[in-house]
Amino acid sequence: MLTSKASIGNSVKTIFVSDPGEADFLMHTKLLRSLISGTDCHPAPGVFDGFSARIAAQAGAKVLHASGGAISRAIGYPDQGLISMTEMLNRMSEMVAVCDIPVFADADTGFGNTKNAARTARCYNAAGLAGLHIEDQTFPKRCGYMDGVAVIPASDMADKIKAMKDAVGDNLVIAARTDAVGIEGVEAALERISLYMDAGADMAFVEGIEDLPQLQAVAQALPDVPLVFNQAHASDGGALDLEVLAQNGVRFALYPGDLQRGAIWAMQQAIKAILKTGATQSVADHLLTNSQRDRFFE
Repeated sequence: MLTSKASIGNSVKTIFVSDPGEADFLMHTKLLRSLISGTDCHPAPGVFDGFSARIAAQAGAKVLHASGGAISRAIGYPDQGLISMTEMLNRMSEMVAVCDIPVFADADTGFGNTKNAARTARCYNAAGLAGLHIEDQTFPKRCGYMDGVAVIPASDMADKIKAMKDAVGDNLVIAARTDAVGIEGVEAALERISLYMDAGADMAFVEGIEDLPQLQAVAQALPDVPLVFNQAHASDGGALDLEVLAQNGVRFALYPGDLQRGAIWAMQQAIKAILKTGATQSVADHLLTNSQRDRFFE
């Protein structure tokens, strides 16, 4: 039987690993920690099932982002907190099973209160995920760029993070996300994040940062904290350069919906051709051949 030790507070907890595959999962967490301890910013494409994970991994991504919004839409629902933790985990388990790189996963709000958050951390850890981000929105949550976003008291969020850390120790990288920028302002959001870091979070994720001056304010307030950044404007000309992000402490740049939006566009073109002509010859230049598709599984 293998063992792994995780530091929790001032004590050391021994994690018993009965399956060598579980040790591989811990290696993914170690790899994720090595990425955030460096000086580079790593693009983390948002994937939503096993196949999209394969595509991103084979393209050369070093870390995958299991996007909660993209998973919700893939199941058939909007990003409004309508998907259960079990449904999320079903998709995320597909990703872990087919890829040998770390998966950094969306944990929404922890799917409820403090006890729910602790259970979420344990389940994500058991599924082989390398890390997660949890946000301080009310439950059920919604996409951070939708109207009607609301946040819980900062102390309640800090309690969730502590509960998660107590549940899994260092077996997961835990990023604390605040959605308070659009509600309370950047300064208040930074006060929240500082509290969350004190509660045990490993990374900080300030959602709603729109430009470089705002990012610099975050980096200056959290000089020794690895940051997560949402490249929400990646397709409209507003993306920040990866080197600039790295210089300001960002270690993961997320692209939550870009792969899925590209897939939606491609599927629309194919279905339009089918409905109009009964064939896909008119869009064949944009389709992989069967053999090209099947190479993803070799």
